[in-house]
Amino acid sequence: MLNVAVVGLGWWGSHVVKTLDKSRKIRVVRVVEVKPTAASRRLAKEYGAPLTTDYADALKDPNVEGVILTTPHTTHEALLMLAARANKQIFCEKPLSLTSASAKKMVKACRDRGLILGLGHERRYEPAWMRLAEIVRKKELGTIIAVEANNSHDKFTPLKQDNWRGNPKDAPAAGWTGMGVHLTDFMISLFGPIQWVNAASDRRVLKLPSGDVVTAQFQFKDRTLGTINVVSKTPYYARFAVFGSTGWAEIVDTAHPEDWDDTHMTVSISGGKRTSRTYKPRDTVKMNFEAWADAVSGKKEYPFTDVERIGNVAVLEALVKSSKSGKRERVRN
Repeated sequence: MLNVAVVGLGWWGSHVVKTLDKSRKIRVVRVVEVKPTAASRRLAKEYGAPLTTDYADALKDPNVEGVILTTPHTTHEALLMLAARANKQIFCEKPLSLTSASAKKMVKACRDRGLILGLGHERRYEPAWMRLAEIVRKKELGTIIAVEANNSHDKFTPLKQDNWRGNPKDAPAAGWTGMGVHLTDFMISLFGPIQWVNAASDRRVLKLPSGDVVTAQFQFKDRTLGTINVVSKTPYYARFAVFGSTGWAEIVDTAHPEDWDDTHMTVSISGGKRTSRTYKPRDTVKMNFEAWADAVSGKKEYPFTDVERIGNVAVLEALVKSSKSGKRERVRN
């Protein structure tokens, strides 16, 4: 059992505490919240995890073996570096950071100390996504030519203008840090590094300063072309499609992963029948945390490479730059 402190008790941090209460591999023994609310105090009491407002308390606690960072993106580097110096295992919510230089520094700090750096890209564990990865790796679609995806929802609608999730400093390029980074993480794991990005972002309806729509085109090192669209003010819609020389595969979600519903996958192979399959939801958030815990204990290798960790942040950095410059920007992997 890996004993951890959850740092940050907002919407997602609270969800993490509740999720890990069902785990047999990770136990939350402390929570950290610099601005505790009545709700966060109730949560800490309900789940039996002492609440502190001082991060240093958790790092000094010998019973805390690792930390889970669910804080605003701009705080990730500083919090991770402190945890690494204290030799605590680290799980960081996505995106790892906002610049490739920062991500490289964070990855190196963990690698130099032999720490396992977990990352909050749980969508890799969704059954349909895992099946698609298998199809691509077995070359069942032939030479991959293009990939396109969309991850849109309206869950940001209730957010106030001063919420950090709508702040360009903490969450630039509309909903990219909340949704788009999941898509590029999976794409990079399938097709390798992205070379360039051409992006546009705007604010059409929501009052959030960071905007409510972002679109990006990009090319991978193997010359595969990609397109992603993310809208933050529309009913839930998610699609991921890969097109190859001998077939294509498409995944369409029925509902947001948080709302637990089916996912549908269709595969079409040249000269064959089009096949469809429905996948039931599962707790991918818990699965990702437990995969990290297994890696910490030495049972299994964690399925995220440093190249992927850094590369996805590098794409985010180039995308933000492109959305401001209006030009194609090179990705500094």
